[in-house]
Amino acid sequence: MKARIPKHREFIITFPEGTDEARNQQAWDKLNELLEAYKKAHNGNSVFEPTFIEDVEPQVKALQAEYGFNYTIEER
Repeated sequence: MKARIPKHREFIITFPEGTDEARNQQAWDKLNELLEAYKKAHNGNSVFEPTFIEDVEPQVKALQAEYGFNYTIEER
């Protein structure tokens, strides 16, 4: 059997060493809220949508400025 698995891009989030764990958890919670809001707005679609990165990157950048995490976008 052959299966074609489409490539997709995803955010890789990292927190600098020594940052406050409770604050990091707040950031994760807000990032997960972004994902849930995206799913609701796009009929249950998720990170596998072709435009997911472009759609949420402005909000991720705003959270990055607030919480100080780093992110990259990788193709998988």
